[in-house]
Amino acid sequence: MAEVAAQSVEINDALFCSAHIKEVCTDCAFDGREENDAFYGYDPMDREPIDTPNVTQNKDGVYQCKKHGSEGCNQCFGWKKQITRARTAAKKAGRK
Repeated sequence: MAEVAAQSVEINDALFCSAHIKEVCTDCAFDGREENDAFYGYDPMDREPIDTPNVTQNKDGVYQCKKHGSEGCNQCFGWKKQITRARTAAKKAGRK
């Protein structure tokens, strides 16, 4: 788990690669889907990664959405809703 923490950042309770802010990043060999699913009470499954909006760090180093300038922006950082949709699409596509 320490390796994941070293190469990841947390944005509103979800993990992303620290270099590219992606849930799944082939450049960094990072995949945060299992941890993000578990955080929201889901069993891990093969699903499409969630998308992150454009983000910036404030003076305290906390990530916030560029669109609204908010660190807890549920409109931009609604991860549970995005994960739920991705899981539903994966189930319809027959992935497990």
